Amino acid sequence: MDALHKTYMPSKKRHINIVPFKFDTPSPDDMVTTGLKSSRNLRKVDAEVLTKDSVDATGKEMMDSVIHLTEKDSSMDPSTSAELDELVGISSGVSSSSQHTTPVLEHELQRLSLESKPKSSKPKVKKPVSISQYKPEPWMLQSEDQEMRRQLNLAIVGHVDSGKSTLCGRLLHALGLISTKQMHKYEKEAKEKGKGSFAYAWAMDDSTDERERGITMTVAVKYFDTEKYHVVLLDSPGHKDFVPNMISGATQADAAVLVVDASIGSFEAGMGVSGVGQTKEHSQLIRSFGVENLIVAVNKMDMAEYSKDRFNFVKSQLGIFLRSCGFKDSSITWVPLSAMANENLVTAASDSRLLSWLDFRYNGNCLLKSIDSLPPPHRDVSRPLRLPICDVIASITLGQVAVCGKVEAGGIRTGSKVLVMPSGDLATVKTIERDSSSCNLARAGDNIAVGLQGMDPSHLVSGGVICHPDFPVRVASHLELKILVLDITTPILVGLQFEVHIHHARVSASLVKIVSLLDQKTGKASKKMPRLLTARQAAIVEVKLDKEVCAEEFSTLKALGRVFLRSRGNTVAVGIVTRIVDQA
Repeated sequence: MDALHKTYMPSKKRHINIVPFKFDTPSPDDMVTTGLKSSRNLRKVDAEVLTKDSVDATGKEMMDSVIHLTEKDSSMDPSTSAELDELVGISSGVSSSSQHTTPVLEHELQRLSLESKPKSSKPKVKKPVSISQYKPEPWMLQSEDQEMRRQLNLAIVGHVDSGKSTLCGRLLHALGLISTKQMHKYEKEAKEKGKGSFAYAWAMDDSTDERERGITMTVAVKYFDTEKYHVVLLDSPGHKDFVPNMISGATQADAAVLVVDASIGSFEAGMGVSGVGQTKEHSQLIRSFGVENLIVAVNKMDMAEYSKDRFNFVKSQLGIFLRSCGFKDSSITWVPLSAMANENLVTAASDSRLLSWLDFRYNGNCLLKSIDSLPPPHRDVSRPLRLPICDVIASITLGQVAVCGKVEAGGIRTGSKVLVMPSGDLATVKTIERDSSSCNLARAGDNIAVGLQGMDPSHLVSGGVICHPDFPVRVASHLELKILVLDITTPILVGLQFEVHIHHARVSASLVKIVSLLDQKTGKASKKMPRLLTARQAAIVEVKLDKEVCAEEFSTLKALGRVFLRSRGNTVAVGIVTRIVDQA
């Protein structure tokens, strides 16, 4: 090689010398053939013996050199033979011919490639155990302190500009939860921006965008106490652009207050005289949330001169629609009021025009007493923990890894291990806060914030679920649903792209199959494989989600089995999960 360099290279570079390869350390080929064995176990080979075979450093000639050594001295001692066999990667009992070396190398390379494959990024989650095997711990079943009021999650819903936020702000101010000083500040700021009538609404609408636009955009949460309940007030947006936010927040509700604007034209707009109004859509949605008890607050009665005829007209028109949504007459309470005038809100009506016709046997309770008369909600504490993540937050007391939401089933306490799905991370509950106060445990029905430790914060997402480590929530991307199509104008066809809302998760999906139509009276399948679905039809369908979500069959856990299908800014169908077709 040195002679070749001298012949072909320029004279100024003839001083370059090629240093022979040192064989006292393993080469890359040796590392492959020995399956990444430690170099401490490799025999140091005499460099002088192998120098003549080092002209070409390819793997083939390296193997030939080793084979040549083996054949050259057949009287080699057993230990030396074994060391050479180890170097080549074959046992001492196998012939050292080149015909056998290639298959061995292929086998070793294949084994090496398998060993070097990265581990799957998908977490190993325990296979779901039958919930029937779950036994709640004693602390979950203990009755709450008698001095503590039962919690009631109350959603305030209704058409845009019906006065929802003003009603909430006026209610809180009348109960003394907003000071007079703070209220004066709201009034001053509202007048400066030319929105003097929005002063009470600003108690709920905190963000600059909400105050600038004069509408609620996210679900605001406030608290107050009645004689019977600790009420969590969920003020929901009414504008159609923010219905997804309304779904995410109000899905936690145990009961609802449907706020209706009684003034001429406004009520009709909410009922969708010229399209689908949010009074109708919100009524359908809250019934689909599982809300059975409803208070209809007929607001702005002062704009209608407290007219009995106007109240009865609203009651008759809306009552027909609410019954079609599945509400029972006995579960609906009608309350005429004026939030701005503080009439029939927290105290009995005082205006003579309202007193002249108000029936105290049926409509005599003010809004606060009507809330207090709602039946207590059912709490499912005997099932494994299920805490759907409403929002991912960070605070000084909770830390950087924290979430908030409503405990739908079971219980949770500090120091316990929990499983965060769908990531599959195991975490420890560091702190729990309820109503911004620290506590040691929470049970089904409680709205809480939870600080976690021992997991990657990037794995926390809204729509995930915190669950019992031994009883993980199911994760799926293919669902069978029983749906009710709402008042749509365009038929639903196979292949339709839409958005699925399930608890706090929101994911794109497509309709892959219409299994059958259902008779709404009997619930039985009336036609197999229909071609399309039209308004007010019920059907069994299959949907394919673009990504996996945490879900349960409705028969297992209702809160995680309700779905809402939205397309082009409108809710096209509501339903329940009847079967999880596949599971991750």
